[in-house]
Amino acid sequence: MYLLGEQPAYADQLINRLQSIPAQLLQGLSPEGPALIFAGSDDLCAELPPNQLYLIENGLLHALVDERPLFYLQEGDLLGLRQGIDMPSCRYSSDEPVTLLPYARSKVFQHIYADETRQELFLQYLIGQTALLSDALARLKQPEIRPATGFQHFAAGEELIHQGDEADHVFIIIEGHAEAYVDGHKVGDVQKDEIFGAMAVFTREKRSATVIASEPCTVMVIPKEQFLSLMQSNPRIAHSLIESMARRIDLLNREVTQLRLKQEPAESF
Repeated sequence: MYLLGEQPAYADQLINRLQSIPAQLLQGLSPEGPALIFAGSDDLCAELPPNQLYLIENGLLHALVDERPLFYLQEGDLLGLRQGIDMPSCRYSSDEPVTLLPYARSKVFQHIYADETRQELFLQYLIGQTALLSDALARLKQPEIRPATGFQHFAAGEELIHQGDEADHVFIIIEGHAEAYVDGHKVGDVQKDEIFGAMAVFTREKRSATVIASEPCTVMVIPKEQFLSLMQSNPRIAHSLIESMARRIDLLNREVTQLRLKQEPAESF
């Protein structure tokens, strides 16, 4: 998905990553039939069978929301996710040939939910698309009322979050690497594509750790209300995220236990 109008450099990088996710989600799942080829269309969805998702194999689709041009879809994008949701109308048109691979909507979601890695990828895909649209909206607002949604850049050594602060956002590292510290002691690493800061949002407590960039980082920033809304609308993805967080907590507990054992004086016999 590309938004119309000027886009910052980091958006291009994020969009390229998002374009690769649908093919990974559909890996191992067979299409419902041969590719569909359209010479051009003024309203493509009106010509497509319902209850299917489509992977754009070739071509470009212009998206109009309430008849206003907003973005376009290209090779690698998924078409059909908006079905069954009460949202403003979105019309897709094309002036050139478009090739679509059809997949049964129900089978796609079963395929995604059956594998934890695909669940995480789908979560990243949804959050990434939402963040792009939110950032575009922010750029249309006046500076004094511009929301904090979007992306931030951190130099090596800068704090991404600080222990004890209020938890107003959830973060995903788009590029770079960071380290987590509790009371000044390193307790873990935060890798590229990893979601962090969600625990305090769920518990409504202060930040339990400080996260510091160990190299230059680009970070996607999601307001907690937006993140919690996405979790409520996708309970299975929320469950997958909670399981991932639980494993991380278990690993942290083991590391703390080992550290304490090393610090305890040896008993004399």
